Amino acid sequence: MLSKYKVTYDIDPHGKMPASHFITDDPIACETFLTDLLDRKLHIRDIAHEGVALPPKQFDEMLRSAVLQLASHHVCASLKISSDEAHVRFGLPS
Repeated sequence: MLSKYKVTYDIDPHGKMPASHFITDDPIACETFLTDLLDRKLHIRDIAHEGVALPPKQFDEMLRSAVLQLASHHVCASLKISSDEAHVRFGLPS
């Protein structure tokens, strides 16, 4: 049985090692993992849903959500504010 989401990424900045994979059935866990990859500046090769690569628009939407979560986390930590305040002040997800 295929997992709903599979993220293929590189842990080697030169791309010489085989790709790594993260699989989950939870879309929130997938976005959280993407946020972590972005924060660590790792190369994201592909996101698949039920064994099929996401179309570019859906790929971008999923990454956009992860980017906003990452931005919210960094703003909250840097300004020492709550996620609710970051949402009100900057329109970031809470």
